[in-house]
Amino acid sequence: MKSSTTYSLGLDFGSDSVRALLVNTQTGEELATAVHYYKRWKEGQYCSPSENRFRQHPLDYIEGIEATVRSVVAQVGPEIAAQIVSIGVDTTGSTPVAVDATGTPLALLEGFQENPNAMFVLWKDHTGIQEAQEINELCSKWDVDYSQYEGGIYSSEWFWSKILHVSRADAAVHKAAYSWVEHCDWVPFLLTGGEDVRQMKRSRCAAGHKALWHESYNGLPPNEFFVALDPLLDGLRERLFDKTYTSDVSVGNLSAAWAERLGLSENLTVSVGAFDAHMGAVGAKIEPYYLTKIMGTSTCDVLVAPVEGEEKLVKGICGQVDGSVIPQMLGLEAGQSAFGDIYAWYQRVLAWPIEELISKSGLIDEATKRKLIEEALGNLIPELSNAASKEPIGASGELALDWMNGRRTPDANQNLKGVIAGINLGSTSPKIFRALVEASCFGAKKIVDRFLSEGIPIKGVIALGGVAKKSPFIMQMMADVLNMPIKVVASEQACALGAAIFGAVAAEVYGNVPEAMERMGSAFEVVYEPNQANVGAYAEVYERYGRLCDTMEKHIMNQIKNNG
Repeated sequence: MKSSTTYSLGLDFGSDSVRALLVNTQTGEELATAVHYYKRWKEGQYCSPSENRFRQHPLDYIEGIEATVRSVVAQVGPEIAAQIVSIGVDTTGSTPVAVDATGTPLALLEGFQENPNAMFVLWKDHTGIQEAQEINELCSKWDVDYSQYEGGIYSSEWFWSKILHVSRADAAVHKAAYSWVEHCDWVPFLLTGGEDVRQMKRSRCAAGHKALWHESYNGLPPNEFFVALDPLLDGLRERLFDKTYTSDVSVGNLSAAWAERLGLSENLTVSVGAFDAHMGAVGAKIEPYYLTKIMGTSTCDVLVAPVEGEEKLVKGICGQVDGSVIPQMLGLEAGQSAFGDIYAWYQRVLAWPIEELISKSGLIDEATKRKLIEEALGNLIPELSNAASKEPIGASGELALDWMNGRRTPDANQNLKGVIAGINLGSTSPKIFRALVEASCFGAKKIVDRFLSEGIPIKGVIALGGVAKKSPFIMQMMADVLNMPIKVVASEQACALGAAIFGAVAAEVYGNVPEAMERMGSAFEVVYEPNQANVGAYAEVYERYGRLCDTMEKHIMNQIKNNG
């Protein structure tokens, strides 16, 4: 480890915003942070939620990098800024984009600036459901099941489903696309001044969990596999990649143009990117067989295990990849397609009449109206949580399924829809909200149960993210449902912290990730212990939840089958 004081920046690209965090590489002290909300995304541009289409413009990311990093630099001053030695990057995923041969997203080129198909296809975009089904069918028939290291079920949330869907939907984008890249690969490439997409260092994390990449295949599946899937993909595989890199590897130095733009040194190292949850686990100082839950709009559950003997394949998860979290350790991923998104949806449903009534009032001025609306919305979920906490477990029979955005794990199926059952004339907003929270926690237990049934032990649970830090009601319920203690990470920015840790290793401040993680990783601020008086009651409702899951999945899939 180097002795002089140095600093590392972590850039965390979430679903709604990008955050920058500056960290002391010797102590882990978080010196400054800044956030930038994507302007176009906030306005709902290029998205159609009813069609499961969610796209983001690269300009939102570019503007976010400049705004957050310059803010951090301004906060700490030039002396500390001169001692920043690295930048690490994490993003949501799988979030790919079509690019030309220079690695430039098509949405930044003439003629494609307003075309959603030329933009980043956000992780939660499910327009490729049909394509995912075709990939699964082909994998089941091929000599090698290329989905076996990704849980055996390929998802519409992932790389190839999105590429194939956009290629079919938009001939102009298909023709102009030299290659496709993940968001977490593009940002480091951008910052280092990359001009040839063939030289882009691709993330082991992204490729292994979402793109059918595995060392035993010598990279991606062969061209013949993709041609059998659709001739539109002929030749694309050769314009992608074979080799992948763990995030402790340097992509290169910050380009002169970006150094000037951000007020930083050109000697600064930029590390290989990865997905937010995997870097968040590192920021949380993940330990073998501790399930780390990143709890935000969705959840991503990450577990690491030593690479010992023959690798056991775990069915129905989001992949298992050597080095996707910590180099030389197996990283396993699962998660829920909607978590905080469910509560946000319910808030929007309840908020509509409030906003309409206040906005149409002729008795108050516009500034007062906006203040009243903001106050009402800001208090809505806390008030619901307080009221719901006073309802009995299972409320009055209200029961929900957490499939509002499909199901990620176990056994990905984005055809599934959310359900609220057992409603009667006595059902209230708090009772329904409680049922939604219970469904979220039951969905988490389904994931734990799958790992356990597949022979993967879980020694404990670590939680991070907005929900984990802001809602004792949800976290206590989660501990009760799982019947496990849950340690909540103290850092407000654990994902960005993990990115900064990887940056420090890439800059050779530390020799390896565990050493850096021990010095820079976050402490824990609270532990939720399961209330044994509640465990049995939740187990009874969980059984009802399981039966409703089975019934509704059969019903939905039969409907799809009958409708052709």
